[in-house]
Formats: sequence, structure tokens, C-alpha cells
Amino acid sequence: MTRQDNFIYLTFALILLLLGTSLAQQFFDDAVPRLVQSTIIVTLLVAVWGVDSKDFVLRKTFIFPLAILVFSFFGAWLDDAGFDQLYLLLLLSFFVSSALRTAKQVLFTGDIDGNKILGAICLYLLMGLIWAVLYTLVQLSFPGSFTNISSDSAWFTLFPDFIYFSFVTITTLGFGDIAPLLPISRFLVYFEAIVGQFYLAILVASLVGSHMSNFGKNDNSAKQANLSNTRQKNTR
Repeated sequence: MTRQDNFIYLTFALILLLLGTSLAQQFFDDAVPRLVQSTIIVTLLVAVWGVDSKDFVLRKTFIFPLAILVFSFFGAWLDDAGFDQLYLLLLLSFFVSSALRTAKQVLFTGDIDGNKILGAICLYLLMGLIWAVLYTLVQLSFPGSFTNISSDSAWFTLFPDFIYFSFVTITTLGFGDIAPLLPISRFLVYFEAIVGQFYLAILVASLVGSHMSNFGKNDNSAKQANLSNTRQKNTR
């Protein structure tokens, strides 16, 4: 895995993990969604943090099942001990740091290729996951912050619902089946919509700027080549 192909793996992994979270919530009990959500950490750790790290331990195939079990056990222990909010804060910190690392590879970093376009998609998905964690934290800290959300549910049962709500918000769909009630939850909702729109504007500007830069370089190269050919003909 290198900087030329890491976002290919991350894109498919994030899509499959989001789909897996929905399927686990639909057809299984609470233990399976928690296990699926734990794989998000492993996937991001490998696809984002493992780039250009030849000796990175998670590149070894045998470590994947062990890592998933460790994260699941750690999450279960925190929930049982009443530290589920601490676990969410750790998860939030990891998502934010992963998003920043992804942004450094994607935005305003030279020529745009297919891998960077996929990276931009991954960054958009990471932003949705960051706000999903924030909504879950708010709901746990201030029960009743959102309509149609249970006030006594565990975080790993709330998280899939807030993933759905987060992506509905960041894309400004606004179905209205879940709505914020408290000032802090309302702030997070409209701020996510603003950030999502500005991100798209910045992304388009980055793509256009890179294209124009490449176009200018190619145009200058063509002019220099024509000038060189003209000079060679004149010397003859």
C-alpha cells in the first residue's frame, strides 16, 4: 500500500463498513454492530496511517482478527465500566486525526489523479463519521437532544442512527425524521451543513486550480517546443 493506491482500499472499506453497520443493525443483536464498528478503527489505521510504513505491524495478515477482537473487547469493557463517553472521545480523536492526515494527502497537493479523487470521497465520509460521533456524545450527555432517538440506548445502538442522520445533514437532504431539539445539537447540525458545503466548494476549487496549473504547464511546454523547432529551422 502506497500513496498511489491507499485511497482505493479505504474507499471500498468505508463503504463496506457503513453497509455492514446497517446490515448488522437490521438483522443482528447489539454485539454485532459493536464488532462491525470496531473494524472501522482497524481499516482506517491500515489505509490512512499505514501509508509508506514498510514495517507497519498491521500490514501483517494475521494481526487483523486479533486487532478487531482487542478493539471490541476494549469497547465492551469501557461500556460495562460506564466509560462509553471516553471511548467515543477516543474514537472522535482518531477520526479527526485520520481526516487531517487524509486532507494533507488530498487537498492542494499537486497533480490530481484517481487516487486523490477517491481520497476526497474518503474525507467526505470521514467528516460524516466525525459528526456522527459528536451527535452520539451529545445524545448521551444530554438525553432528548434529538427527536425519534431513544434516550436510554447504548452508544453502539445510537451510532448507526446518527451515521444516517449525519450524512442526511451533510448532504443537506433534511428528511426531518430526526431533528435537533437543544441549542447545542442544533448548532452541530447547521454547522455540519455549512462545513459540508464549504468542503465541496474547496474541493472544486482545488480540482479546477490543479487542472488550470497543468493546462498552463502543458501550454508553456508546447510553446517552448514550437519555439525550439522554429529556431532549429532558422539555423538551417
